[in-house]
Amino acid sequence: MDLGLRGKKALVTGASRGLGFATAFALAKEGADIVINSRNKEMLSDAAKQIAEVTTSKVIPLAGDVSDAKVPQELIKDSAEALGGLDLLLTNSGGPPPGSFESFDDATWLKAVDLSFLSHVRLIRAALPFLRESSNASVLTVSSYSVKQPIQNLVLSNSIRAATVNLTKTLALELGGDGIRFNSILPGWTKTERVNELLAARAEANQSSIEEEFAKQAKDSPLRRMATPEEFANVAVFLLSPAASYLTGVMLSVDGGMVKGVY
Repeated sequence: MDLGLRGKKALVTGASRGLGFATAFALAKEGADIVINSRNKEMLSDAAKQIAEVTTSKVIPLAGDVSDAKVPQELIKDSAEALGGLDLLLTNSGGPPPGSFESFDDATWLKAVDLSFLSHVRLIRAALPFLRESSNASVLTVSSYSVKQPIQNLVLSNSIRAATVNLTKTLALELGGDGIRFNSILPGWTKTERVNELLAARAEANQSSIEEEFAKQAKDSPLRRMATPEEFANVAVFLLSPAASYLTGVMLSVDGGMVKGVY
């Protein structure tokens, strides 16, 4: 199936590793030209080289911390200039630290809001003028299945990511008339560096091994395993693509059936 992505212009944030990298790679394989972003300049450069070695797409690394209020607007501007416009935007960032409610002060909450909510707000707001000029504008936010089924010891993520999915749904309603689609993926447990860090912390708390924690977590899925980043990316690329032209306002759990509710 031709997804209609050849020649499309995309920005993917949080793309030096994990879900963002896998999605950027998949977009480039489909012929999209991409800007990739993350905080770590060296890792980002390595990621761009990996993609460029395998695809013929334009791949431009632009480093910057999207939790910094000044970065998103500049990143969008530089991306649109480098690509000659912007059709697709995937807003993704690292998650806040694990911990219980009483372990966090106001400063930690505010930092998490900047990272996991306001980064989406600022990137989308800055991108709207460019997206309105596109004939296939599409925005995909990355959240977590925890907005439907909270995860123990992740109170920051559980709480703040719920705002992201409600933002996404609201923008789908407000800006559909401008021809811009807004969707969100709610990933479940996926084999990424972020999950390694979370399960390492869990292993320390439980006085177990990380291998034991991986095995216990995988059992929660009806498929009895975690997802790969590529499985997430396959869904993300479809939702961003013109092939999904009548899908907007979708909050899609890519979780291997871990969410137990019907809706």
